[in-house]
Amino acid sequence: MPRWIDAKLIKTVDRSQTTRSFFLELKDLDDFGFKAGQFITMDLPIGEKRLDRWRSYSIANEPNGTNVIELVIVQVPFGKATGYLWKTVKIGDVFKIKGPAGVFYLPEKLDHDLVLICTGTGIAPFRSMIKDIFAKSKEYKHIHLIFGTRTKDGILYLEDWKKLQSQMENFTFSVALSREEYEGYQGYVHNLYLKKYKNVSPQRKFFLCGWQTMVDECKKNLLELGYADNQIIEELYG
Repeated sequence: MPRWIDAKLIKTVDRSQTTRSFFLELKDLDDFGFKAGQFITMDLPIGEKRLDRWRSYSIANEPNGTNVIELVIVQVPFGKATGYLWKTVKIGDVFKIKGPAGVFYLPEKLDHDLVLICTGTGIAPFRSMIKDIFAKSKEYKHIHLIFGTRTKDGILYLEDWKKLQSQMENFTFSVALSREEYEGYQGYVHNLYLKKYKNVSPQRKFFLCGWQTMVDECKKNLLELGYADNQIIEELYG
């Protein structure tokens, strides 16, 4: 069972107007071992009860043999946790975290085409997965990351994806903006995968991560196309 660990905030980076990365250094550890795609739980001083205090966030960096992890968090209007993280917390503060946890990770053998569909900070586990594949030179067939958000300001880690597209053969990154146009497209993620993957293949797996409404609709659409339930793996936020 994961134990509680002291974690010191060592850096923050604004990723958009409403999204920020928090870098935590885990005390008394040389290497925080986790599987790309897993999450940790933070115990924040924002209430008395566990449900008030605990928040879970996916790790956004790949396992890299260090004791530093990155969490990318969106500011929730009137949210107690993000209100604290944005307005009160400062560099050097120490939190309790527990983890790693979760089973939302890729199989050891990547023998299917992978379609990774996400919105907002749901991109975090996929960044960890893809950077892990690249860093370890893992063999894979094809990876397509489809990311949805509202505006260009909200495209998280865009420079990372551009660089990885140039470095990784058979890796593509697509963006769906609901309120602006990007590279000739404006709309939701659903239109992108429905058009590209309407011809069903058993050699394809879909990983979904984001708010429940998006994930539920995506899974429903894929099942109606004829994909099998075991070709769809999901992780819900919120």
